[in-house]
Amino acid sequence: MAGLALLARALGHEVSGSDRGVYPPMSTQLAEQGIDVREGYAPEHLVPAPDCVIIGNALSRGNALVEAVLDRDLPYTSGAQWVAEHVLRGRSVLAVAGTHGKTTTASMLAWILEYAGLDPGFLIGGVPANFGVSARLTSSRWFVIEADEYDTAFFDKRSKFVHYRPRTLVLNNLEYDHADIFPDLESIKRQFHYLVRTVPASGRIVTNGADANLEQTLALGCWTPVERFGPGQTWRAELLTADGSQFRVHRGARAVAEVRWSLFGAHNADNALAAIAAAAHAGVAPERAAAALTAFHNTRRRLEVRGVARGVTVYDDFAHHPTAIRATLAALRARVGAARIIAVLEPRSNTMRLGVHRATLAAALAAADRALLLRPEGLPWDIGEVTRALGGRGAAHDSTAALLEALVAELRPGDHVLIMSNGSFDRLHARLLERLGP
Repeated sequence: MAGLALLARALGHEVSGSDRGVYPPMSTQLAEQGIDVREGYAPEHLVPAPDCVIIGNALSRGNALVEAVLDRDLPYTSGAQWVAEHVLRGRSVLAVAGTHGKTTTASMLAWILEYAGLDPGFLIGGVPANFGVSARLTSSRWFVIEADEYDTAFFDKRSKFVHYRPRTLVLNNLEYDHADIFPDLESIKRQFHYLVRTVPASGRIVTNGADANLEQTLALGCWTPVERFGPGQTWRAELLTADGSQFRVHRGARAVAEVRWSLFGAHNADNALAAIAAAAHAGVAPERAAAALTAFHNTRRRLEVRGVARGVTVYDDFAHHPTAIRATLAALRARVGAARIIAVLEPRSNTMRLGVHRATLAAALAAADRALLLRPEGLPWDIGEVTRALGGRGAAHDSTAALLEALVAELRPGDHVLIMSNGSFDRLHARLLERLGP
């Protein structure tokens, strides 16, 4: 929604917004861009009456602002529909979909096109460091969008991405998530199938060939040329270093480029393959794309080093699904070797809070030397299931204050603290660095 605000203003509209508990990096971005954000959902925020209200998918009937919009018969739409009608129409859209890696891959793709001189517009669910904003509008025909499978709005239960109508579509992976709106994996596959139906025969689908769920989805019907990435596929990465900071790109039988960059992790090499393959459909040669990635800086909150204090390195990461947690820890382990890793997790997403993945969470955290979990108030399942499965390496705490004290007592020089949440985590990263001191 912050990105939508930037796009709307770029189109000449006067923009303000209402939200509750906005936190960085989006709060910072909006403040820097001078966009007024009003705290909460008071109906008074609709005075004077706006020409159009864009309603985010987090708001439902019963919300005071939603009720006021309906009672006053104000024009309203969803974010996805507004973008489709006012931004994407007439442009060549490159969309990045999947359970994991959407933000990172979309950021890579936008940067590759920028580096190649194509001046793309974009709308991404994070803040790419190479651009400093989550969205921008240009006069270019190219537009990169992060294509989310979450539902569109309280009045439109289709996935947001069915509005976008891409010519180039990246499918990174597909797992069960968003348990608050999808009853099972098959229902998510159906939405991905609807997305595949919107890609023209003159377009291209770039998909993870190692993902059985994506292959099953494509088998439901596909009318577009498909290129696959991953081991044994058309596009594949040959790691030249154990941590994935250098790798060779193969296309078919030929090695076409090498990437040497600041990122690490096999999962990021896969993200890069997808971005390189998608950029090739826009006419960017793989070697040019690889050169762009050498200058790529990752999105905020993706294994982002927040600081080093008293010899302890503190990372911030958005991971909130066992697969993403496992991949992030594997990447960090490959980078730091035998050094101690302390994983800190807030089970904040709706899926995590419902306990859908609790049986696989301990295994996902296994690469950490210690795992500290926050036990949120009202959690409907026993987080002790996870800590007990970790043996003496796991512990749960009822507040961020208690968790912080446990961390301070635990840490020693040379440790790496990986803090994972899809929210602000009550500023735990900053508070930890402050307590550790210089």
